[in-house]
Amino acid sequence: MIDLKIEKKDLLLYAVTERSCLRGKSLEEAVEQAILGGVTCVQLREKNISQDELIEEAKKLLEICRKYNVPLIINDDYEAALKSGADGVHVGIEDAPVAEIRRIAGDSFIIGATAKTVEQARLAEASGADYLGVGAVFPSPTKTNAIRITPHQLSEICGCVELPAVAIGGITAENVREIKGCGHSGIAAVSAIFGAEDVRAAAQELCSAVKDTL
Repeated sequence: MIDLKIEKKDLLLYAVTERSCLRGKSLEEAVEQAILGGVTCVQLREKNISQDELIEEAKKLLEICRKYNVPLIINDDYEAALKSGADGVHVGIEDAPVAEIRRIAGDSFIIGATAKTVEQARLAEASGADYLGVGAVFPSPTKTNAIRITPHQLSEICGCVELPAVAIGGITAENVREIKGCGHSGIAAVSAIFGAEDVRAAAQELCSAVKDTL
Protein backbone atom coordinates (compact mmCIF):
# COMPACT_ATOMS: atom_id res chain seq x y z
CA MET A 1 0.00 0.00 0.00
CA ILE A 2 1.30 3.43 -0.96
CA ASP A 3 1.77 5.92 1.89
CA LEU A 4 0.04 9.07 0.64
CA LYS A 5 0.40 12.56 2.11
CA ILE A 6 -2.99 13.74 0.87
CA GLU A 7 -6.29 11.99 1.46
CA LYS A 8 -8.95 11.31 -1.15
CA LYS A 9 -11.38 13.57 0.69
CA ASP A 10 -8.94 16.47 0.20
CA LEU A 11 -9.25 16.05 -3.56
CA LEU A 12 -13.04 16.22 -3.81
CA LEU A 13 -13.08 19.80 -5.10
CA TYR A 14 -9.65 21.08 -6.09
CA ALA A 15 -9.56 24.77 -7.05
CA VAL A 16 -6.85 26.10 -9.38
CA THR A 17 -6.43 29.87 -9.22
CA GLU A 18 -6.69 32.15 -12.24
CA ARG A 19 -6.39 35.90 -11.72
CA SER A 20 -7.94 36.79 -15.07
CA CYS A 21 -11.26 35.30 -13.89
CA LEU A 22 -11.64 37.25 -10.66
CA ARG A 23 -14.07 40.04 -11.66
CA GLY A 24 -12.39 42.61 -9.44
CA LYS A 25 -12.02 40.43 -6.37
CA SER A 26 -8.68 39.95 -4.65
CA LEU A 27 -7.20 36.48 -4.96
CA GLU A 28 -7.27 36.08 -1.17
CA GLU A 29 -10.96 36.99 -1.00
CA ALA A 30 -11.84 34.62 -3.84
CA VAL A 31 -9.91 31.71 -2.35
CA GLU A 32 -11.55 32.13 1.05
CA GLN A 33 -15.00 32.27 -0.53
CA ALA A 34 -14.18 29.15 -2.56
CA ILE A 35 -13.15 27.27 0.57
CA LEU A 36 -16.31 28.37 2.38
CA GLY A 37 -18.23 26.98 -0.58
CA GLY A 38 -16.66 23.53 -0.26
CA VAL A 39 -13.26 23.62 -1.95
CA THR A 40 -11.03 20.99 -0.31
CA CYS A 41 -7.65 21.81 -1.89
CA VAL A 42 -6.20 24.96 -3.47
CA GLN A 43 -3.55 25.19 -6.16
CA LEU A 44 -1.84 28.53 -6.66
CA ARG A 45 -1.07 28.88 -10.37
CA GLU A 46 0.82 32.00 -11.44
CA LYS A 47 2.65 32.01 -14.78
CA ASN A 48 3.61 35.67 -15.07
CA ILE A 49 5.22 36.69 -11.80
CA SER A 50 8.70 36.23 -10.32
CA GLN A 51 9.52 33.45 -7.90
CA ASP A 52 9.82 35.96 -5.05
CA GLU A 53 6.36 37.32 -5.84
CA LEU A 54 5.02 33.78 -6.04
CA ILE A 55 6.43 32.98 -2.61
CA GLU A 56 4.84 36.08 -1.09
CA GLU A 57 1.47 35.28 -2.66
CA ALA A 58 1.73 31.70 -1.43
CA LYS A 59 2.34 32.90 2.13
CA LYS A 60 -0.81 35.03 1.99
CA LEU A 61 -2.91 32.14 0.75
CA LEU A 62 -1.30 29.77 3.21
CA GLU A 63 -2.74 31.79 6.11
CA ILE A 64 -6.22 31.32 4.68
CA CYS A 65 -5.73 27.65 3.87
CA ARG A 66 -4.33 26.89 7.33
CA LYS A 67 -7.36 28.61 8.89
CA TYR A 68 -9.63 26.06 7.23
CA ASN A 69 -7.22 23.09 7.22
CA VAL A 70 -7.10 22.98 3.42
CA PRO A 71 -3.87 21.97 1.61
CA LEU A 72 -2.13 24.60 -0.52
CA ILE A 73 -0.33 23.31 -3.62
CA ILE A 74 1.91 25.41 -5.87
CA ASN A 75 1.85 24.88 -9.61
CA ASP A 76 5.17 23.88 -11.24
CA ASP A 77 7.65 25.65 -8.91
CA TYR A 78 8.67 23.23 -6.16
CA GLU A 79 11.35 25.62 -4.89
CA ALA A 80 8.73 28.31 -4.28
CA ALA A 81 6.53 25.73 -2.59
CA LEU A 82 9.33 24.73 -0.23
CA LYS A 83 10.39 28.29 0.52
CA SER A 84 6.85 29.47 1.20
CA GLY A 85 5.94 26.56 3.45
CA ALA A 86 3.18 25.36 1.11
CA ASP A 87 2.07 21.75 1.41
CA GLY A 88 3.26 20.63 -1.98
CA VAL A 89 3.64 21.13 -5.71
CA HIS A 90 1.86 19.99 -8.85
CA VAL A 91 4.05 19.34 -11.88
CA GLY A 92 3.18 18.85 -15.51
CA ILE A 93 4.68 16.31 -17.85
CA GLU A 94 7.40 18.71 -19.01
CA ASP A 95 8.28 20.06 -15.55
CA ALA A 96 10.88 18.75 -13.07
CA PRO A 97 10.69 14.94 -12.66
CA VAL A 98 8.71 13.69 -9.68
CA ALA A 99 11.60 11.51 -8.48
CA GLU A 100 13.96 14.49 -8.41
CA ILE A 101 11.49 16.60 -6.44
CA ARG A 102 10.89 13.76 -4.00
CA ARG A 103 14.63 13.41 -3.42
CA ILE A 104 15.01 17.13 -2.73
CA ALA A 105 11.78 17.80 -0.85
CA GLY A 106 11.55 14.69 1.30
CA ASP A 107 8.79 12.29 2.17
CA SER A 108 6.32 14.70 3.82
CA PHE A 109 6.00 16.98 0.77
CA ILE A 110 2.90 16.49 -1.41
CA ILE A 111 3.63 15.95 -5.11
CA GLY A 112 0.90 15.90 -7.71
CA ALA A 113 1.62 14.91 -11.29
CA THR A 114 -0.22 15.34 -14.55
CA ALA A 115 -1.04 12.14 -16.45
CA LYS A 116 -2.70 11.83 -19.83
CA THR A 117 -1.88 8.17 -20.43
CA VAL A 118 -1.65 4.93 -18.47
CA GLU A 119 2.12 4.95 -18.95
CA GLN A 120 2.48 8.44 -17.50
CA ALA A 121 0.28 7.51 -14.54
CA ARG A 122 2.36 4.43 -13.74
CA LEU A 123 5.60 6.38 -14.04
CA ALA A 124 4.29 9.09 -11.70
CA GLU A 125 3.28 6.46 -9.15
CA ALA A 126 6.64 4.67 -9.37
CA SER A 127 8.48 7.99 -9.03
CA GLY A 128 6.76 8.92 -5.77
CA ALA A 129 3.77 11.08 -6.70
CA ASP A 130 0.90 11.37 -4.22
CA TYR A 131 -1.95 12.07 -6.63
CA LEU A 132 -2.66 12.53 -10.33
CA GLY A 133 -4.28 15.33 -12.31
CA VAL A 134 -5.94 13.77 -15.35
CA GLY A 135 -7.35 15.65 -18.31
CA ALA A 136 -8.49 17.64 -20.09
CA VAL A 137 -11.81 15.81 -19.92
CA PHE A 138 -13.72 18.68 -21.58
CA PRO A 139 -12.66 21.69 -23.66
CA SER A 140 -10.94 24.12 -21.30
CA PRO A 141 -11.28 27.91 -21.53
CA THR A 142 -7.95 28.33 -19.70
CA LYS A 143 -5.97 25.79 -21.78
CA THR A 144 -7.28 25.91 -25.32
CA ASN A 145 -4.51 23.62 -26.64
CA ALA A 146 -4.99 20.92 -23.99
CA ILE A 147 -5.15 17.32 -25.19
CA ARG A 148 -8.61 15.84 -24.56
CA ILE A 149 -9.13 12.44 -22.97
CA THR A 150 -12.34 10.41 -23.06
CA PRO A 151 -14.26 9.07 -20.03
CA HIS A 152 -12.97 5.61 -20.99
CA GLN A 153 -9.36 6.85 -20.91
CA LEU A 154 -10.02 8.54 -17.56
CA SER A 155 -11.30 5.22 -16.20
CA GLU A 156 -8.25 3.37 -17.52
CA ILE A 157 -5.84 5.85 -15.92
CA CYS A 158 -7.65 5.87 -12.58
CA GLY A 159 -7.79 2.09 -12.56
CA CYS A 160 -4.15 1.40 -13.38
CA VAL A 161 -2.64 2.91 -10.20
CA GLU A 162 -3.34 3.13 -6.48
CA LEU A 163 -2.97 6.91 -6.50
CA PRO A 164 -6.08 9.07 -6.16
CA ALA A 165 -6.81 11.06 -9.31
CA VAL A 166 -8.40 14.42 -9.95
CA ALA A 167 -10.21 14.97 -13.25
CA ILE A 168 -9.55 18.40 -14.76
CA GLY A 169 -10.40 20.42 -17.84
CA GLY A 170 -13.52 22.44 -18.54
CA ILE A 171 -15.57 20.78 -15.79
CA THR A 172 -18.82 22.44 -14.71
CA ALA A 173 -21.72 21.49 -12.47
CA GLU A 174 -23.65 20.62 -15.63
CA ASN A 175 -21.16 18.39 -17.46
CA VAL A 176 -19.47 16.65 -14.51
CA ARG A 177 -22.12 13.92 -14.62
CA GLU A 178 -20.64 12.74 -17.92
CA ILE A 179 -17.64 11.33 -16.05
CA LYS A 180 -19.67 9.60 -13.33
CA GLY A 181 -18.14 6.34 -12.15
CA CYS A 182 -14.74 6.82 -13.83
CA GLY A 183 -12.83 6.13 -10.62
CA HIS A 184 -11.56 9.63 -9.89
CA SER A 185 -11.50 10.95 -6.32
CA GLY A 186 -12.65 14.44 -7.26
CA ILE A 187 -12.41 17.19 -9.82
CA ALA A 188 -10.32 20.29 -10.35
CA ALA A 189 -11.86 23.52 -11.59
CA VAL A 190 -10.63 26.97 -12.55
CA SER A 191 -13.11 29.29 -14.24
CA ALA A 192 -16.16 27.35 -13.00
CA ILE A 193 -15.21 28.61 -9.53
CA PHE A 194 -13.13 31.76 -9.89
CA GLY A 195 -14.98 33.05 -12.93
CA ALA A 196 -18.32 33.09 -11.12
CA GLU A 197 -19.92 36.27 -9.86
CA ASP A 198 -20.61 34.47 -6.57
CA VAL A 199 -17.57 32.27 -5.96
CA ARG A 200 -18.93 30.67 -2.81
CA ALA A 201 -22.24 29.71 -4.42
CA ALA A 202 -20.46 28.34 -7.50
CA ALA A 203 -18.22 26.18 -5.33
CA GLN A 204 -21.23 24.90 -3.38
CA GLU A 205 -23.05 23.94 -6.56
CA LEU A 206 -19.99 22.22 -8.03
CA CYS A 207 -19.23 20.40 -4.78
CA SER A 208 -22.77 19.02 -4.62
CA ALA A 209 -22.64 17.94 -8.26
CA VAL A 210 -19.30 16.19 -7.82
CA LYS A 211 -20.48 14.20 -4.79
CA ASP A 212 -23.30 12.77 -6.91
CA THR A 213 -20.85 11.39 -9.47
CA LEU A 214 -18.31 9.55 -7.29
